[in-house]
Amino acid sequence: MKKFFRFEELGTNYRTEFIAGLTTFLAMAYILFVNPSTLSLAGIEELPEGVTRMDADAVFAATAIAAAVGSLFMGVIAKYPVVLAPGMGLNAFFAYTVVLGYGIPWETALSGVLASGLIFIVLTLSGLREKIINAIPANLKMAVGAGIGLFIAFIGFQSAGIIVGNDATLVALGNLTSPTVLLAIFGIIVSVILLSLNVKGGIFYGMVLTAIVGIITGLITPPSGIDGIVGEVPSLAPTFGQAFAHFGDIFNIQMLVVILTFLFVDFFDTAGTLVAVATQAGLMKDNKLPRAGKALFADSAATVVGSIVGTSTTTSYVESTAGVGAGGRSGFTAVVAAGLFLLALFFSPLLSVVTAEVTAPALIIVGVLMSSSLKNIEWDKFEIAVPAFLTIVAMPLTYSIATGIAMGFIFYPITMMMKGRGKEINGIMYLLFVIFILYFIFLS
Repeated sequence: MKKFFRFEELGTNYRTEFIAGLTTFLAMAYILFVNPSTLSLAGIEELPEGVTRMDADAVFAATAIAAAVGSLFMGVIAKYPVVLAPGMGLNAFFAYTVVLGYGIPWETALSGVLASGLIFIVLTLSGLREKIINAIPANLKMAVGAGIGLFIAFIGFQSAGIIVGNDATLVALGNLTSPTVLLAIFGIIVSVILLSLNVKGGIFYGMVLTAIVGIITGLITPPSGIDGIVGEVPSLAPTFGQAFAHFGDIFNIQMLVVILTFLFVDFFDTAGTLVAVATQAGLMKDNKLPRAGKALFADSAATVVGSIVGTSTTTSYVESTAGVGAGGRSGFTAVVAAGLFLLALFFSPLLSVVTAEVTAPALIIVGVLMSSSLKNIEWDKFEIAVPAFLTIVAMPLTYSIATGIAMGFIFYPITMMMKGRGKEINGIMYLLFVIFILYFIFLS
């Protein structure tokens, strides 16, 4: 085992790797509760006609299984200390844009996730990933990340009741004297304090403290006895295999854009995360990522598995840097985290205490972290600023990640050509320009 994971070469040991795996798990354990809440549209009281909710318990099980399988793939195949789970942002796009906004059944949306995962595998095995990565301008990649951050934060404020609808101004400040709103605000403050103090797993601990305060104040019904904490593994029956059953429904222009969005966001989020984690761990060689193909394959295979069991796109988590900071250097770190996600399957009863007020702070904090890429955009160049700004602002304002991407990708070739920089645009961007124009035509 030590030889397989190259412990001696990397200067690590079982104890260090276990602590690193545990640290990463705690840093991202919030996804076990946020993902079921998001995909089941828990923060939406009344759904439009024809829109149905995913089963939260089944999604909880699917989340844990997808995280465990993906992390195991990454640890054993690519041998990186990178842990995977259903991605934040992509789960919001799945639930709020595809299902709630477009009215696409969640079963069909899972088929879209499956298709994106299969395409990702083909791109990885064929070597086309470098061409696609180079085709998308760095400024637009960063704009997409920041826009998703704003979108997630907006969903968090909305589900907490801090931001509410208003007929005159579309949105307005909610009732800050409401006990549930105050509970969410408490969660935000606690999470901010913990992260400011560099507490690893601060988001997760913030959720725990918020739930405890909610129970103490009577705003959340406490779990009853040991059965309210530990229980049987939830059934996957409501979601398992639905991606296959509805695969024939994805062949239309709207689902094409959905699939491209799943693929695009996962593709670049994974690449960025792998580089960040590998750099911190000192695993980069000549500014290149060793075994990059294997790492991307593990990520895409995890998405396929996740879609089959019943969850949105599974991707690499930047929280893996917490484990690296604790000394993790080998794939054994990811294997340890995989085991902990499987163990978490027995704690599904705790979902009952994870209300919208508990998950909202996590969404807002993640939004803050994702928005950090704003600083790297070339705002002083108008031809860059316009498509970047439209990408970012359109996501929360239209309640759609896909719409934000489409607007940015349409305006980028226009502004660049008008500035005399048309030769700098990759042919793939022109293809996407046409696809997204068709998207708006058919959507309308």
